[in-house]
Amino acid sequence: MKIQDFFKKVQKLNVLVVGDVMIDAYLWGDVNRISPEAPVPIVSVTKRENRLGGAANVALNLKSLGVNPVICSIIGQDEPGDTYLNLMVDADLSTEGMVRTSHRKTTKKTRVISGRQQLLRVDDEVSYQISPLLEAELINRILNMCSEMKISAIIFEDYDKGVINENIITQVTKKANAKGIVTSVDPKKNNYTFYQNVTLFKPNFKEFVEGSKLDILKADTDAIFKYAKSLMQQQNIQYIMVTLSELGVFLTDGKTYVQIEAEYRQIADVSGAGDTVISVATLLLLSGFDMNTIAEVSNKAGGLVCEKVGVSPISKKDLLVELQK
Repeated sequence: MKIQDFFKKVQKLNVLVVGDVMIDAYLWGDVNRISPEAPVPIVSVTKRENRLGGAANVALNLKSLGVNPVICSIIGQDEPGDTYLNLMVDADLSTEGMVRTSHRKTTKKTRVISGRQQLLRVDDEVSYQISPLLEAELINRILNMCSEMKISAIIFEDYDKGVINENIITQVTKKANAKGIVTSVDPKKNNYTFYQNVTLFKPNFKEFVEGSKLDILKADTDAIFKYAKSLMQQQNIQYIMVTLSELGVFLTDGKTYVQIEAEYRQIADVSGAGDTVISVATLLLLSGFDMNTIAEVSNKAGGLVCEKVGVSPISKKDLLVELQK
């Protein structure tokens, strides 16, 4: 199948995105002087902007590629939660999988930017585990959607903010495997070893070495392959993809591996690149492409979004142009 046919094949597929969501807020402004109160720049704000972030950015990436994503997560009964839902409506995203509670705040990350330079980030959030009642409600929604809708894939987008836990991972992957649904994981440290029996596991290099307690170099591809195979056997994982930032992307099925070198780009902001990579890789895997194509196209897609300031989803038009070069 040609890569151009891929975009036609994934049109209107239903994909669940399970994980931590947040608002990515931006204060854009000019810096012309240093504060007399402390050695910090004074930013004269010229624009304010709110964007969907975290697992919601994965959903935006999927939607941009023609997929029908459904976000399954928990937000607060607060003003940022209202803003988040309004942003979902504006983006034409389903709110069916969202659970609201008065016992947690909605995560909001505020970035202060001047020109193309991020000066400061302020995180307003909680990261403790959700209650058993919220856990049960979220699991129930996810399992019901798996039964009532034709779901092609489930992506776990884990930011260690407390929405995902071992029981949610176990229950959802069990249901997915029973129904032949592809499962992909963008992990963090706390739940790293709980992701068992999944299709695609995609840590970045830092997450890979910390989660597996390794002491290896990023350029040591043979060592990455060795320990990836061990992890695949321990947790029954079909594919492992490790993003290596400036060294590109590594992908293995446990028998062989491919590494695609990073391309030279004018990097403006790496925020959200992992969201793009997991979205594109999942859809390519779902469509039956070989490892080399999955790694190459995912690498290009992640690089493209790094050229933009702030967290931004991949543009289907931009990706098509890039693939035709």
